[in-house]
Amino acid sequence: MIADAPTARRRWHWRTLDTAAGGLAVDLSLYAVSTIFAAITAVTSTLLPHRAWGAIAAVGYLVATLAVLTQLLLRRHHPTARLVGLGARWTITGLTWAGTALLPLLWQSIERANGRTDRAQEEVLVVEHAGTRLLEHGTPYLGPDTIAALPPGEQLLGYTPYQPGMAMFGLPRALADNWWTDSRVWFAVGTALALTLAVTALRTTALPAPAAHRRDSALLRGVQAATVLPICALTLATGGDDLPVLALCLLALALAAADRPGRAGLAVGLAGALKLFAWPVALVLIVWGLTRRAGTRVAAGAIGLPVAALIPAILVDRDALTENVLRFPLGHGLVTSPAQSPFPGHLIATALPAGRLVAAALLVAAGVAIAVRLARRPPRTAVATALICGYGLLAAIALMPSTRFGYLLYPMALLTWAPALHRPVDTPSTPLPDLSARTTSA
Repeated sequence: MIADAPTARRRWHWRTLDTAAGGLAVDLSLYAVSTIFAAITAVTSTLLPHRAWGAIAAVGYLVATLAVLTQLLLRRHHPTARLVGLGARWTITGLTWAGTALLPLLWQSIERANGRTDRAQEEVLVVEHAGTRLLEHGTPYLGPDTIAALPPGEQLLGYTPYQPGMAMFGLPRALADNWWTDSRVWFAVGTALALTLAVTALRTTALPAPAAHRRDSALLRGVQAATVLPICALTLATGGDDLPVLALCLLALALAAADRPGRAGLAVGLAGALKLFAWPVALVLIVWGLTRRAGTRVAAGAIGLPVAALIPAILVDRDALTENVLRFPLGHGLVTSPAQSPFPGHLIATALPAGRLVAAALLVAAGVAIAVRLARRPPRTAVATALICGYGLLAAIALMPSTRFGYLLYPMALLTWAPALHRPVDTPSTPLPDLSARTTSA
């Protein structure tokens, strides 16, 4: 138990901070800082879709900040009023997401449909082109010869560095050219649906009133991290492809916490059929499933769905699949990926002799360390699974030679989601084993 004391103290400090003023203190900080971030983005960003997002989102965050200030003032005189309770905080979160993500998304989609060419990031065009190719040719990918024949300025957009399932979000635009066929609209629909299912799954477990309130408070914080956090709201409004992947991963963890391993495997498998970022989460969930004697049920969906999505692309044009999904992300395509945020892996790769090899070695070392951790102490709870996924992806993003700042939305949301997955007991009758004591004695 001594080994658990530092962890318990850290958890206690965070819980004390998170529950200050009934959770309103952190809400106020979140919205106030987000207001400043959005305003700065609107003025200084070099990306026009980001500037357009910031101009609208800054107002949405400011309104949320004023609403929480009003709640704090009301709480001083009426601490038990419904307007300062958890339900009101959920309402403000939903309205803030609508004002800082959905409204800018719809505005940019409508302006783009009316002829503006600076109202979408490149990934929106890539996904929509992939949907068109899937409909016309049976594969979302162009072969290397076809990409090489494109003008130099268009070769980057010829690549589709996603799994085949991502092209499904581009199918509406392949069928009709309208604002509602913008792939970001369907990214938002998929994200909202997955998060709604995740919240529902976590609320199905009946708990005593105090425990239920703590769970719902932690759940609200997790939903905020996946929706109104600027890095998520900005990404959804301007690009959006990462948000349904993230939401499906959160759904998979919620289903794991609800002890539904087969459904958890299906959810993370759907995410893996969209983007490679979900594959590490799938691996950790399979290990979690093995501790529940449900590894096969998790793996059936977690591995089966991505493989099923790959088979048609392999049959149509295997070389095109390899060029887009493997060579390009690894830096061996005809053009270089523009994902070059100044994280340690990128700095090492560009500043040191043989830097890419050094960065790759560090990335492999981090992967080996996580694998050893999984082998020696496999995660037995959804909380542990989420924490391993969050810290593991954080290490990977920091050490990859080519990465983006926006990818941080994955570890930030996963780590914030973890407290909402806590269950008082592992099963209705059996408490969790004391793994720390077993490890210490070993």
